[in-house]
Amino acid sequence: MGPMEINGLPAHALLVHVVVVLVPVAAAMVMLSSVWPAARRRLGVATPLVALIALVSVPLTTHAGEWLEARVPADPLVRRHAELGDSLLPWVAVLFLAAAVSWMLSRRVHTASRPVHPGVVVVVAALGIVAAAGSIVQTYRIGDSGAKAVWHDGFSQTARGDEG
Repeated sequence: MGPMEINGLPAHALLVHVVVVLVPVAAAMVMLSSVWPAARRRLGVATPLVALIALVSVPLTTHAGEWLEARVPADPLVRRHAELGDSLLPWVAVLFLAAAVSWMLSRRVHTASRPVHPGVVVVVAALGIVAAAGSIVQTYRIGDSGAKAVWHDGFSQTARGDEG
């Protein structure tokens, strides 16, 4: 992939917002769909679509972050952020898988002559809830470490011109 800049800014600084918004939104949609059949019907294909966009955004953002990491001074906080960033993809992949399977099962329930075993629905729902929780926790941890890497020693407790 070529330079990872958008209008002169590191793409990572912009792409990270897609992940920070869509991963929790997809997680919330999966959780709702897992525990509330009416939500599953109403959200329909939107849940796996949002989860898919979130899934695609993770490696794009990680790649842009690796590009940026190679262009900033070595820093243990940046390294920690990069290590945590590498941990998100499996969580979001399982989140997407649970969203897609749940959607397919809900469609099958309404169209198939053979009913879906309730145990399968429960297992998929449990997997979705675990993946949603893990995705949200990891997104928070990664974002927190990124903010610390960017802002440590980067601001004053007092505003310019404040005397006290």
